[in-house]
Amino acid sequence: MSVDGLFLGTDRGDAKYRAAMERAIDAVLDAVADREEPYSGAAPDALVESFDDSVIPEEGCGLETTLDEVTERVLAHSVDPSNPRCGAHLQCPPMVPGLAAEALLSATNQSLDSFDQAPAATVLEERVVDALCSLFDLPREADGVFTSGGTQSNFQALLLARDRYCAHQFDRDVQNEGLPPEADSLRILCSAEAHFTAKQAAHHLGLGEDAVVTVPTNGDRRMDPEALEATLAALRERGAAPFALVGTAGTTDFGSIDPLDALADSAAEHGLWFHVDAAYGGALAVSDKYGDLLKGLERADSVAVDFHKLFYQPISCGALLLRDGAAFQWMARNAAYLNPEDHDDRGVPNLVSKSVQTTRRFDALKPYIAFRTLGQSGMATLVERTLRLADKTAKLLESADDFELLGDPTLNAIVFRYRPCEGITDEEASRLNAAVRRELLEDGRAIVARTEVDGATSLKLTLLNPTTTLEDVGAILEIVRDCGTAIGGAQEVVA
Repeated sequence: MSVDGLFLGTDRGDAKYRAAMERAIDAVLDAVADREEPYSGAAPDALVESFDDSVIPEEGCGLETTLDEVTERVLAHSVDPSNPRCGAHLQCPPMVPGLAAEALLSATNQSLDSFDQAPAATVLEERVVDALCSLFDLPREADGVFTSGGTQSNFQALLLARDRYCAHQFDRDVQNEGLPPEADSLRILCSAEAHFTAKQAAHHLGLGEDAVVTVPTNGDRRMDPEALEATLAALRERGAAPFALVGTAGTTDFGSIDPLDALADSAAEHGLWFHVDAAYGGALAVSDKYGDLLKGLERADSVAVDFHKLFYQPISCGALLLRDGAAFQWMARNAAYLNPEDHDDRGVPNLVSKSVQTTRRFDALKPYIAFRTLGQSGMATLVERTLRLADKTAKLLESADDFELLGDPTLNAIVFRYRPCEGITDEEASRLNAAVRRELLEDGRAIVARTEVDGATSLKLTLLNPTTTLEDVGAILEIVRDCGTAIGGAQEVVA
């Protein structure tokens, strides 16, 4: 088979690239963006049956045919996060500047593991990191690196915290010698509402999920500072060694933001690494109106921020910021073919030593283009619009006889229950809402998430889309009612 036309850099290849991109754009617009419903409603078994052709055939069928198949089999049955009735998860509608950036970075295929693979990209990532540190009011010695998202950022922050603690407390170089015998005593603290990645990181770090101690929250589902102090005292009495405190700026379900200033005080008093998981709520930093909700974040030792949530960039795109960039020393390494030790002396930037990845995408281009296009005020407008919509949605739910609002929103996540019958118990409502959620996914007209609140199944709207209106939300709630009726209403489900 000829390779002519498969790669850029030849007349035929360049023409094929242009044609393929135009065909792909048409496919997205026709099969996804211009569709009325956010999802087709296709069931898993139907999707499995649609992929019965050989994935690796003996002879290929050509790009045009393959793109047509993907349009029919994949795009037509993909969830559209840009649809105003798609409000389930922290899956944002990607903005057009981000889509343009994605095309540029994919085509140029820069890898950030060495300067000679990505010269301008390396410098630009450093510039974007500096700007982010300034945005979050971190000091001059702050530094950071782009990651795949909050999971990687949280893991890497706790890796650095663990290795620094072991070096200072146990004189142990974990990178070379492994965990010390005292590792069984190490503890990480976070709120009971924190993201599961704190426990996941503890597992991956060899500490085990039991090393994570959850602290009770108050009525606003924020970590209780008094409960934190009591938990720390109890851990000390048992001979445990707490080394890291994770504050959350935007919990997944309720969008709650822990009292970061108070947590920073506790972390300083007890010698803990203070990490803030701001993957969801970090975008508030662009807003003069809501930025104060992040007060105390500037005191963190590390911050996780995602751009594929409220910054509206295509997946994946995140960053880990450190208050003191020197802390990257706890994971730094040199490889002769990537970053010889004399690179620093010659002024060659070295990013691979700051990441747990080797090959790494030029994702910094996406927020760069977005910020340059919209400016901080433009980004703030998008974020603020969704928070105002969440407040209006809360009022709408409160005024409805057949819905129960389960908490006032801090960001733009709304948790509620459908309760069409008077006297329905929580257990009955739980079964009903689980059934409604299943019906909604099969229906396809609206995408709503499910979660558990106090052991009962509940529904959730995550209103990330700046184009969604209160009328759209009302339409979603009407579809919830329709689905409840389709399954027989409360009387049949709760019986």
